[in-house]
Amino acid sequence: MGVIRRRFTPEDRAASVYQYVPFAVPAGTEAVTVTVGYDRPGGNVIDLGLEAPDRFGGWSGGERSALTVTRAWATPGYVPGELAGEWRVILGLYRVGAGGVDVDVDVTTSAAPVAPPPSAPPPPRPARPPRRPLPAAPGREWLACDFHSHTVHSDGGLEVAELAVLAAAQGLDVLAVTDHNTVSHHAFLAAAGHHAGVLLLPGQELTTDTGHANCFGDVGWIDFRRPAGEWLADAERRGALLSVNHPWAPGDSAWRRTLSPKAPAVEAWHSTWDLRAPEPLDEWAEHGAVPIGGSDFHRHGAPAKRSGAEARGYGARTVPGEPTTWVEAEDRSTAAVLDAIRAGRVSISASPTSPVLLRHDGELVAVGADGCTRHTNEHATWLAAGGRVAAMCV
Repeated sequence: MGVIRRRFTPEDRAASVYQYVPFAVPAGTEAVTVTVGYDRPGGNVIDLGLEAPDRFGGWSGGERSALTVTRAWATPGYVPGELAGEWRVILGLYRVGAGGVDVDVDVTTSAAPVAPPPSAPPPPRPARPPRRPLPAAPGREWLACDFHSHTVHSDGGLEVAELAVLAAAQGLDVLAVTDHNTVSHHAFLAAAGHHAGVLLLPGQELTTDTGHANCFGDVGWIDFRRPAGEWLADAERRGALLSVNHPWAPGDSAWRRTLSPKAPAVEAWHSTWDLRAPEPLDEWAEHGAVPIGGSDFHRHGAPAKRSGAEARGYGARTVPGEPTTWVEAEDRSTAAVLDAIRAGRVSISASPTSPVLLRHDGELVAVGADGCTRHTNEHATWLAAGGRVAAMCV
């Protein structure tokens, strides 16, 4: 089809962050490949996505410059399916320098079948640590959960199966897989979770330069390009749960969107919090948001996101389960976990083995809390050790 060149300026970005390059795919096509190129110097960052005739085709943000879609398989982040019809390449103008940027879009089609890249077998099922005997109401158990992680389907470094094995080895019962602006990973969750012995909860991180939110539940794709109020309405209509992510993070990761009513949950514990006091929770607790925690795990050895204030101690390396959100659920299913969050049956600790502070029989019970001090304010009670929060309960 040839190369299509589009030039974008800061004025184009101000008019619309999302720009589109349409193209047609003829009947009988077996594969579509899109390649995007541009000059990165000058502060330019261009995100990449795809709209198919009958579905949202996928998203890879700034992580990829090329993708392939066939009927049977697609590049991670993208969704296989029917090919013939009218398509659009989505260009997200994340950063456009003062001098503008030329973006080259090259679309090629193949009438011959294209084989997928070779895939490695999943790693062996791990020997998981013993589960902690936490006191729970009859018919319920406390599950060790992490509500934020990424795979190769967005900007993570692990395949879904590799992430599942790592989560189980950390002692997690539940891990939400929340790749950015796509649900292509959902098709792989059940098998990988079964192999590893962990529930991989379907999620999507709705990601924009004015805030991020996780949508939990196997409910299909939510359009991140729409206003946040529509995110919440779509999630609730489909039976999902929306949680605002790292609301006090620095820069583009901070929450600066308008959302009324407030989301039912908030990622109160994230690596962008310095763990020294729970004040960041206060603003959200006033609106009744249930606090949860997420590691935001991307890859082995990846430094955690920083606040910009090095002296506060940010920069610990993230692993799944740091922090751990304990959820008192009636069974180990996505529906039961989300119901428990909605009911507020949650507690957060620094890791699966850290001190835990939870509610049982109307009382706050501390487990493994030797050496901790207890503190309370209007919205939360927390345990502290060594000057840092070790566990929190509202």
